[in-house]
Amino acid sequence: MDPLPSRSGPDLRLGRRELLLGGVAAGFALAVRPVAASTVTTPDRGLTAGWVSVPAADGAVKAYRARPAKGSGFPVVLVVQEIFGVHAHIQDVCRRLAQLGYLAIAPSLFDRQGDVTVLPDIAAILPLVATVPDAQVMADLDATAAWAAASGGGDGSRLGITGFCWGGRITWLYAAHNPKLKAGVAWYGRLVGTASERQPLFPIDLVSRLKAPVLGLYAGQDDGIPMESVQRMQAALKAAGSPSRIEVFPGVPHGFHADYRPSYRAAAAAAGWARMRAWFRANGVI
Repeated sequence: MDPLPSRSGPDLRLGRRELLLGGVAAGFALAVRPVAASTVTTPDRGLTAGWVSVPAADGAVKAYRARPAKGSGFPVVLVVQEIFGVHAHIQDVCRRLAQLGYLAIAPSLFDRQGDVTVLPDIAAILPLVATVPDAQVMADLDATAAWAAASGGGDGSRLGITGFCWGGRITWLYAAHNPKLKAGVAWYGRLVGTASERQPLFPIDLVSRLKAPVLGLYAGQDDGIPMESVQRMQAALKAAGSPSRIEVFPGVPHGFHADYRPSYRAAAAAAGWARMRAWFRANGVI
């Protein structure tokens, strides 16, 4: 594990959960327990994996990074967390990608505002997440991509991003933000919403500004993302002549890739994963 520098403020320190691998707080956020028996655990054999410190404009961002142990110049994939933080599932996604030859890195994007892994439920998490500015997130992702290329052994010219739920929306936003991005894959992220000072735009507002193609993977029975909003986004992408597209998995719920939750649907998760790999391959990430 790479050490983090000492910083002021309790929510910007490398906590006990990062130091005690296998401990309760190093695994899953409190709000997602109990964890389902279907949870996948990918070994780190042949990998360099663990927490690193990413220099940012106002200090540092901690991030979980996994890559092949040997070699360099790996394609880089930014992995964007759900609202539950960079817990065991997001770390496992990084290891899955690393086993395929990527440098996958998931920055912990809420730490300035607080530690969501210790909060008991979604009702406690959502007010904290609402205080996280999109501009801060974009800057932290930029810093993470730069670190991966300069210090982590990655090839910054082959940059991709994927994100889940909250991170799915961020994936669309980042594709409109970073002209160096090759491709994005958004798993069931919100497409429309009510603008605020901290979150002024949603994916539907950015269709004409996308700088990289995004593949959206959405659930046909999503209680939080109405199919009407998915259809609006599909129509907007088509009208703009965008190479981005959305694929809907019928009959599955929100969070169908989250193997640690009851929403997990193995067949849809595997199909989505295969489509993500093909999308990255087709668009120059690998």
